[in-house]
Amino acid sequence: MQLTGKPFLILTILLVPVSIAVAMLLWGRVRGSRAVQALARLIMLLFCQATAVTLVFVLVNNANLLYGSWDDLLGSDSHVRSVAVPPADAVGGGADAKAQAKVLQQFKAIDDPAVPSDVQTTDLKGRLSGVDGEVNVWLPPQYNDPAYKDKKFPVVELLPGFPGSSKTWFGTLKVSEQLKPLMQSGQVAPFILVSPRTQLLGTGTDSGCADVPGKINADTWLSRDVPQMILDNFRADPSASRWAVAGYSAGAHCASRLALEHPDRYRAGISMSGYNDPAAEPDSLTAKDPHLREIANPLYVLTHAATPPNVALYEAGDAGDGYEAGQALAKAAKAPTTVTVVETTGPHTPALWKPMVPQVFKWLTGIIPAQP
Repeated sequence: MQLTGKPFLILTILLVPVSIAVAMLLWGRVRGSRAVQALARLIMLLFCQATAVTLVFVLVNNANLLYGSWDDLLGSDSHVRSVAVPPADAVGGGADAKAQAKVLQQFKAIDDPAVPSDVQTTDLKGRLSGVDGEVNVWLPPQYNDPAYKDKKFPVVELLPGFPGSSKTWFGTLKVSEQLKPLMQSGQVAPFILVSPRTQLLGTGTDSGCADVPGKINADTWLSRDVPQMILDNFRADPSASRWAVAGYSAGAHCASRLALEHPDRYRAGISMSGYNDPAAEPDSLTAKDPHLREIANPLYVLTHAATPPNVALYEAGDAGDGYEAGQALAKAAKAPTTVTVVETTGPHTPALWKPMVPQVFKWLTGIIPAQP
């Protein structure tokens, strides 16, 4: 029974009145000593409370897709197969010169009623990173139009927060549903949208989207394996000028850093309620080591680049929740790096990020237009 599926939701709804009815029916029928009766009634009360708390959790999780599966929730699902040292990086917008022959993936519709049926998913074995995980893909309305049969499309990687499911952008933020009419009207470029798994460690630890020797190659998974798979299987434009990465919360931190660290792969990074210091996420692997904490900071990456990266950043945040981080990046940026800082007002929840999607992608269309 799926954690986010309707059957489990219906079960949790039914268990609440059932637990109350059972307690009311058996309350006066408990036999034995006073201690036994007290214990039995305490168990009944705890069962009622447990069913109510479970229902609230399921409703919140289904609305926000914090955990996409039982393994994610229980922290028992590690997606790290190996942690070999990745081969030297290659230049070129997601295309890796050292990649082997194309590997064609089998795609299927996501089995989740919260996600649109036109979102495809596949299980990818990262050849360079040693990471395995699902990757969700949505194709713009122009993709299957005969008039575009010879066109290659720009790509945006979408990163969730922590904890967060690879389905959250499509299920909770409704990114494809919001953007489809804007793409059809020409207000937003026809981007291929890609949402890979970022919750990779079975311990419940955030990878920080970084390559951590001996632990995980999360950066390589996101910036090399996933893009290469998209290039192998779809008409995606391979040039760095046609790729972007976007995220919210912990995913926003990752988006800023990946864009700045890999200007040969990404033209733009979008951060919604992000942060610079990895320690803002106490469960981040990169926050636990002083050196990793320093070099995984997007501000450090920007100020220590050999030359200013040709990257456009969109930094949106509220005071104390991303705004100051964006201002710090804007202050440190030198041409050709550009930083657009937008002040928001609202809680650190999808209720803030969901309505931001159209304006964010209209901005991105100004950076990566429909035609190069």
